[in-house]
Amino acid sequence: MRAQRPVHVVEAIDAVAEDLPFPDNAFDAAMASFTIHQWRDTDTGLRELRRVSRGPVVILTADAAALTDLWLADYAPKVVEVEARRFPSIDHVCEVLGGHSTVTSVPIPFDCTDGFGEAFYGRPERLLDPAVRANQSAWSFLTDAETTAAIDQLRNDLGSGKWDRKYGELRRQPQYAGSLRLICARP
Repeated sequence: MRAQRPVHVVEAIDAVAEDLPFPDNAFDAAMASFTIHQWRDTDTGLRELRRVSRGPVVILTADAAALTDLWLADYAPKVVEVEARRFPSIDHVCEVLGGHSTVTSVPIPFDCTDGFGEAFYGRPERLLDPAVRANQSAWSFLTDAETTAAIDQLRNDLGSGKWDRKYGELRRQPQYAGSLRLICARP
């Protein structure tokens, strides 16, 4: 991704969240967008964001408790279980960041192009594409047999109309109130 950056933009810093190469209070604010579930040590990374920010720390993440609400849990429960284990609870994130936190649900638009699982809440056919699944890290925790079984069941249910009978209203929803949460923690 860094190689694709235009040469005229500010240099990208090569660092990890748990060891940010900046002095205390170096920034007016800090942000982490859908990444904390990938960190080796979430608490240390959150404390680092707080350390380098003299103002708010803003986190876009998922509420693990809400992940099971998506239809995908019926087809690939292990994907949902893996994701739920990877995301720290919203309360825990707020506690580690300290100060005063607000938590806002972030609706997902029907035409969301980001590619995370809930982005396809009303477009299940997209998950039949191996390239789409390859961009969702949770699928990498499944065996080939588990993935094949889940995708075969989804393909069959889409072909028979079963998916639409059960979840078809999602195709007409302009947005989905899923697991996305925006946390704003002020000192």
